[in-house]
Amino acid sequence: MIKSILDVAVVVSNSNKAVEWYKEKLGFEIRSQEGHWVTVAPKGSDVVFHLCETTPLEQGNTGIGLQVDDLDKVYEELSGKGVEFTQKPKKTDWGTFAKFKDLDGNEFWLFPE
Repeated sequence: MIKSILDVAVVVSNSNKAVEWYKEKLGFEIRSQEGHWVTVAPKGSDVVFHLCETTPLEQGNTGIGLQVDDLDKVYEELSGKGVEFTQKPKKTDWGTFAKFKDLDGNEFWLFPE
């Protein structure tokens, strides 16, 4: 079952400069800064902005991440309901995820807890 919105990707040209801007201008906290995974958020927020250094954002990618209890189980459940996945569950050096799209081709990310 989908539990919450985990993150929202914000495409930036330089993640180091973006971190400083969000910190200095908006007062956001730096939550993580490890390679590609750079996140900031207002103090006390459960949802973070993932400052995604890439140009341009991939076609259809909303940058919205949803957190799930069990990625494989959710993948099976949603696939069984006819949800089209653009990326089956995949483990990478920066994390595990899957991606699905809605009727209009908007892609959403699923991440396990």
